[in-house]
This record gives sequence, structure tokens and C-alpha cells, in this order.
Amino acid sequence: MKLSRNLNSAFLLAAPLIVAAAGLSLPAAMVLLLSLLLWRWLLVLASMSGSATGPANGPELILDSISASHYVEKVRWCLDRLGLDYQERPSGGTLGAFFLGRTVPRLLCRTGLVQSSLGNSAEILRYLWGRYQVPLGPAAEFLRTDAARLELEQQIDRCGRELQVWVYYHLLPNRALTLQAWGANNPAVPAWQRMTLRLLFPLLRVLIRRAFRISTARYQTALQRMDTLLSQSESLLADQR
Repeated sequence: MKLSRNLNSAFLLAAPLIVAAAGLSLPAAMVLLLSLLLWRWLLVLASMSGSATGPANGPELILDSISASHYVEKVRWCLDRLGLDYQERPSGGTLGAFFLGRTVPRLLCRTGLVQSSLGNSAEILRYLWGRYQVPLGPAAEFLRTDAARLELEQQIDRCGRELQVWVYYHLLPNRALTLQAWGANNPAVPAWQRMTLRLLFPLLRVLIRRAFRISTARYQTALQRMDTLLSQSESLLADQR
């Protein structure tokens, strides 16, 4: 079913090229477009029929991820600590953000015929607390929030962004290590994405430097902010709680 949908999407995107290459008339082009839309509609009906008459296809939770991300790791750690079954779908780092306008983590949640999508690690954690606090009881208690916990989470996320600057400052000059961090050697990442990462590495490196404003001054600022948070964390942990 997924392959059929992907083929349908590919044909739909290629429809203008097919029309131009074949020199189709306007009525013929309309027939082609309507045929593709009908194909898509039949796929949707088949999917709904299969879900209604049999067990739901696929896992209840799917985590879209990249190889190296503190936001992804935060969500993955919470899913693991909750003991939930989920499928992880790794993608090539930076490709989604720069070319698809889609960031990670992204959690797909299936309930019956409906599949919802949540982005941003903080929002995903709030969903996990609301969804699993009753069925899991004490096992989900670590996700309970209050003003102090939310503030600490925001501080850690800010530190994570500074950590990205710190890492890329050292990593970007080394092509092999950067590609490793982006998942170019990870067999779980689709092959076309691994190839794209290698081919577009010079462009992606420029985009990363601009997006994170990588410079020596920015690096020093990030380092100071991380040191501050680590010092605050040590103070919070000093009483052994």
C-alpha cells in the first residue's frame, strides 16, 4: 500500500512532464490528472477498508529522527523509559529541515483510522504525559510538569542549541565525521538520502554555518552558556535529591 501511494505521488508530480513530453491535448491532460486522482482516492478507500475489517497496519507510534539530535534523544529516552513499543524512522540529517521544511523529532500517533503528527520535543512530551499517565500510572510520573520543571526543560533545550554550535564548530571542517553524524553511513537511512548527503555536502555545510551563525565569537558565547547551565545543574543536584 505504501509503495502504491509513493508511485501515485511520483506520477502526480511527473504529470506536467508527461503532458509536455507526449504533447497531450488539454482534454487528454485532464483525463490523465483525473485518473491519478481517482487512483489516489481508491488507495485511501482500500486503506480505510483494511483498517475497518482487520487489525490496524503498522505500529501505534512512529518516531521520525536523525542520527544526532538532542531533541530526538530526549523523546527517544522518554519513550524507552515508558516502555512503549515504537518504530524509529531515521532520516539524513539536515535534509528535512533545509529541503522539506520538516524538522525532527516528529511523532506519528495512530488511533484507529486516524494518524496524528506532533513536532517539537516539548509538545511530544506533553502528549506522552496526557496519553499515558492513567494507563501507566507511576511509570509515567517522571513526565509530570510544573513551572520549575518546564523552566529547567527550556534551559536544557537552550543548552542543546548551544551544544549544536559547539559541535559544528569542531565538526564541519572534517567532511567524513560530519557525514557520519548526519547518518550517511547508517544503513537504516534511505539510500537516496545517504547519496544526497554526500553529493550536497558543500552546500549543506554552508547552510549549516549560516543557520547556526558558526564563528569563533559565537562558539565562545555558546561555551560560556553551557558552562553556566552545567554549574546550575550541579547546584540543583548537590542535595542528592
